[in-house]
Amino acid sequence: MANQLIENRTRTGILLNMLLAAVSLFVNGFGIYLTIQANLGAAPWDVLSLGLSKTLGILYGTASVAVSLTILGIDVLMKEPVGIAMFIDAFVVGKSVDFFNWLAVVPPCRSLLTGILVMFVGLVILAYTQYTYMLAALGCGPRDTLLVGLAKRMKRIPIGAVSIGLLGSATLIGWLLGGPVGVGTLICAFAAGPIMQASFWTVRFDATEVKHQRLQESLRVFLPKRR
Repeated sequence: MANQLIENRTRTGILLNMLLAAVSLFVNGFGIYLTIQANLGAAPWDVLSLGLSKTLGILYGTASVAVSLTILGIDVLMKEPVGIAMFIDAFVVGKSVDFFNWLAVVPPCRSLLTGILVMFVGLVILAYTQYTYMLAALGCGPRDTLLVGLAKRMKRIPIGAVSIGLLGSATLIGWLLGGPVGVGTLICAFAAGPIMQASFWTVRFDATEVKHQRLQESLRVFLPKRR
C-alpha cells in the first residue's frame, strides 16, 4: 500500500490529511485508554501524565496536553522538524482519553489475564492508528521527534539507549508524582515496538519512506506568496 494516501500539495489535500490525523489520534486515545484500564500500570509517558493529574488535581487529558506542549516546545528549541499534525497530536490524544473516561466504556480490569488481554488490544489499536496517522505525512509525534533530536545530539549513545533513558526518566518522575507503575509499564515499554512493527508489516507500510511535510511548507500552500 502507498505510504501516503493524499499528497499535501493543495489546501484540500492538507485539510483531508489533517482530518485523517485527527481521527487517527482520537482512536489512538481509545487505545491509550484501554492500556490504562488494563489496571496493570500505565505506559511510561502515561505514568507521567497520570502522576501530574493526581498531583495537580487535573484531568489526565489536561496533564497530557501540558506534557505534549512542553515537549513540542523543546522540539522547536532544538530546531527539529515540526508539522501541523504534531499540534493536533498534542491536543487530541489526551482529551480523547478524557472523553472515553467520561463515557466509562471499559471498567478497570480486576484480573491479570483480563488486564493483559485489554492491554494487548490497546497496543494493537495504538499501532494501527499510528500507521494511519503517519499516512497523513504532516509530522511525527512530539515525543518521537524529541527522541530523534536527543539521539542526534548524543551520537556516541545508541538510539535504543537514549529511548530507555527518556522513557525511564518519564516513568520515574511520574511514579514520584503518584503515577501507576507495574507489570503493564514493562509490557508497554518492551512490547509496543514489536507490535507496531508487526502491524506495519500486515499493511506493508514502511515508516522510513514517509516524507513528512514541515509546518513552513504547509503554510506556503495555504499562504502562497503574492506576485
